[in-house]
Amino acid sequence: MIDKFQAVVIGGGPGGYVCAIRLAQLGLKTACIESRGSLGGTCLNVGCIPSKSLLNLSEEFHKAQNLSKKGIETGEVKLNLSKMMKNKDKAVTILTKGVEFLLKKNKVVYFKGTGSFKSKNQILIKDHKNKETLVETDNVVIATGSDPVPLPGIEYDEKVIVSSTGALKLEQVPKKMVVVGGGYIGLEMGSVWSRLGAEVEVVEFLDHITPGMDKEISDEFMKILKKQGIKFNMQNKVEAIKKNKSGAIVSTIDKDGNKNNFECNVVLISVGRKPNTKGLNLESIGIKLDEKKRVKTDKSFKTNIENVYAIGDVISGPMLAHKAEDEGIAVAENIAGQSGHVNYDTIPGVIYTTPEVASIGKTEEQLKEKNIKYKIGKFSFMANSRAKAIDDAEGFVKILADEKTDKVLGAHLIGPHAGELIAEIGVAMEFGASSEDIARTCHAHPTFSEAVKEAALSVDKRAIHS
Repeated sequence: MIDKFQAVVIGGGPGGYVCAIRLAQLGLKTACIESRGSLGGTCLNVGCIPSKSLLNLSEEFHKAQNLSKKGIETGEVKLNLSKMMKNKDKAVTILTKGVEFLLKKNKVVYFKGTGSFKSKNQILIKDHKNKETLVETDNVVIATGSDPVPLPGIEYDEKVIVSSTGALKLEQVPKKMVVVGGGYIGLEMGSVWSRLGAEVEVVEFLDHITPGMDKEISDEFMKILKKQGIKFNMQNKVEAIKKNKSGAIVSTIDKDGNKNNFECNVVLISVGRKPNTKGLNLESIGIKLDEKKRVKTDKSFKTNIENVYAIGDVISGPMLAHKAEDEGIAVAENIAGQSGHVNYDTIPGVIYTTPEVASIGKTEEQLKEKNIKYKIGKFSFMANSRAKAIDDAEGFVKILADEKTDKVLGAHLIGPHAGELIAEIGVAMEFGASSEDIARTCHAHPTFSEAVKEAALSVDKRAIHS
């Protein structure tokens, strides 16, 4: 007998499992299919969560090495990488089990296996033992996420030539690591291994790091990372990576045609991600893809097939876990006959290095491109009492507001707890607030958030502490 559902979600990552839970909350009999063997997708298993664990632990290690400068005398600080990795894995296990519990609590049926379309209303599930289960459904949500993009002709072995997944599992600190790509993931992982003792060099094709970020922030970020010891080789195109006894040689050619060789023990390739649509048998039901092989959807996340939807990394937009979560809730509400919606103008992006970098809304470059007249307010953490008190005062807050209406159009932060501080501006933007609204909101003293208030005051050139 074939199980029948009102909705089936293919993929148990941040978008998929959140979507499944919301569908169940709205009264639909729901199933969630995940091939990995554990829920949470790339983010929870081999992405945002384990990387944040290592980012935090490596920063604690770095701080501990320098405590004597602040008057705290300790013995020799030693690195136990094996224990650090176990701590990271423990956090992942606890959280994946937590997600599984949430599905059970909400009466979502969880299938461990790979889902593919038999027809638009039938999904074939194949488990790791190749046992097949066929289910019927009224609606399907594709939430299968993305995979790291390899360089042409270069394969990951996850030991010497690694993706972000391999970079989270290294068994020893490499003497030298080359990071190919100056985006979010490469810089986060590069900073982890740099703090643990590796010499880190970044090779980037463009003339700047963090493409799409406000350029002023990007430039400041690179300056700070250089100060921390990370080296940058800009406008270098990777031509080959060849393994040798000690690791690998990365061969590049720069903008002037000069050839360069970078010897290292480990190469981290971090040049982007691609939608994971393989094995879904989309062609059998005629699902349309765009030029980047992403599933094409309308504003309600519906594909060209009436009952089939898609969210997260498999559709257009930033490949972010929280973007997928919001889409998961919105599509569930749409399927249930409500009006789910995602405001793409208020989706923040965060880089969890030290200092953190956070961004929301438009950059200066985007505003100039669209001929939108704007005002700028900036405030340095050097003038923030809390930041100075704890000796963590690098960076600044930058707010962009409409020249006429004063409506906040975007904000860009580099500094302590930037990833948390950006939420205030997100709420403000969601409600159409002006910089004046933020400036007139009382912020506790002494807090890092006062830097946001001062930046808002600075929009009208009336910051108090600068």
